[in-house]
Amino acid sequence: MFKLLKYALYDILKSRFALIYTLFLALVAVSIYQVSDDLSKVSLSLMNIMVLFIPLIAAVFATTHFYNNLEFIELMLAQPVKRFHVFVSQLLAVVVMLSLSLVIGFGLPMLIWGADSSLITLLSVGVILSVVFAGFAFLASVLTRDKAKAVGASLALWIYFSLVYDGLVLYVIYSFADYPLEKATLAMVLLNPVDLGRILMLMQLDISALMGYTGAFFQQFFSSGYGVVIAGIALVIWMLIPNVLATRVFRRRDF
Repeated sequence: MFKLLKYALYDILKSRFALIYTLFLALVAVSIYQVSDDLSKVSLSLMNIMVLFIPLIAAVFATTHFYNNLEFIELMLAQPVKRFHVFVSQLLAVVVMLSLSLVIGFGLPMLIWGADSSLITLLSVGVILSVVFAGFAFLASVLTRDKAKAVGASLALWIYFSLVYDGLVLYVIYSFADYPLEKATLAMVLLNPVDLGRILMLMQLDISALMGYTGAFFQQFFSSGYGVVIAGIALVIWMLIPNVLATRVFRRRDF
């Protein structure tokens, strides 16, 4: 499996996407650092960019990578190699590349201009979102041989979790504003990895007061050891669900 992973990583590096992606993230981070010296404002700006673009890039690149290497995958399946090793090596290669690009692209400017705990949390959330949406992309890819449908499904999931879901949550909060919705809102946040990552970042920036009573409730919950454990478990589950499902579908699918 390590040889397959090594080849998959080499194939990604050969495409130069990793270099372009890393330089793009570094350029964005440097630009934001040049605009403001306040680390809290830097964290907030990077967060807004990260929760919107990192999942999108992860979803599109992972889908494209799978179909670009489909012939190689089929060739490996004809060899005495376990299906699990073939699939996981491709998935890990994408996840490693996306994570390293994020850590290097955002991390180097942080080392040069400074970073606090909120920026460390930012990198962690970015890596987690990369894993989650790469998993969604691979799941969409193994469910259909049509590249256009897979890309469309990946984009639909990104639009839902990054844009549509927030609108649904706001509608529920507005419709039931007369009822105590703190626990219900918390449950809805846990059902969306993007929102969960965003809330964790906002709690680090100490601006929960701007979110009213619900923000104070989130601050109390996520500041406690119990809240951190629950949030961590939820993020681990979000990383596992699409990747495990994609692996199971791939092992049973007849290519």
